[in-house]
Amino acid sequence: MIATYGHGTENDFVLIYDPQNEIELTPAQVARMCNRTTGIKNGLGRIGADGAIRITKIDGKWFMDYRNNDGTTAEMCGNGIRVMARYIVERGHQAAGIFSIDTRDGRKFLAVPDSGDISVNMGGVQEVFGEITATSNGHTWTGFNINVGNPHAVVFVDDLSQAGDLLTAPVVAPEDEYPEGVNVEFVQFLPNGEIAMRVHERGVGETRSCGTGTCAVALAATLQKKMKLPSRWVINPPGGRIVVEIDPHSNATMTGPAVILEEHDVSSYL
Repeated sequence: MIATYGHGTENDFVLIYDPQNEIELTPAQVARMCNRTTGIKNGLGRIGADGAIRITKIDGKWFMDYRNNDGTTAEMCGNGIRVMARYIVERGHQAAGIFSIDTRDGRKFLAVPDSGDISVNMGGVQEVFGEITATSNGHTWTGFNINVGNPHAVVFVDDLSQAGDLLTAPVVAPEDEYPEGVNVEFVQFLPNGEIAMRVHERGVGETRSCGTGTCAVALAATLQKKMKLPSRWVINPPGGRIVVEIDPHSNATMTGPAVILEEHDVSSYL
């Protein structure tokens, strides 16, 4: 089986094109492909990937079947949906312009030019009220519980290095707020008014970027600064630059790059 490798701000994915919805991927197969020690060798000079995307159609509509690095399913991936959109336009399966892709978090509309950055209407971004804490590297911070269709715990730090190496998942409390795990973002305000962030994604570990995480960070930054919506933030994860705009109704639009690099024979992982 041939798969394609791509990334959005170095959040990297294995893409499998399955428009007839005929391929069954098991969690073990996804985990083998994406394994950071023994998985595919990719165009960023790394091994494995942050996740896998099976590109299919259901009732004639594009659907993103997204899996985490460990094979578990996830509701939505903001960088992943841009990479999927770039793939189907670049390969001639979809005309450039405005179109939709269905996800486990509902239908998302995208503006996809022939080249350049892609914008995604991510839908509602909501604060879940109640105090949460995140502990990492011997430090504990109070932060925001944000829902972007998937769960995020966002905390603000003086320096991103305070989070430590993030080889293990931060401890987030109260634990019962996140029965299926949580993505944890560490955020630093920069002197130029932009934001830097690091993220530990559930089922993956620390990644170079997280699209839904940037949307969660944008809302949390607005709350932290006691600003009113609408707001606009330039956010810098380690892998690149993303712009997030949140309208007065708390709907987020994320704009950033998506790159398709090369194909791989993944038959040995299946």
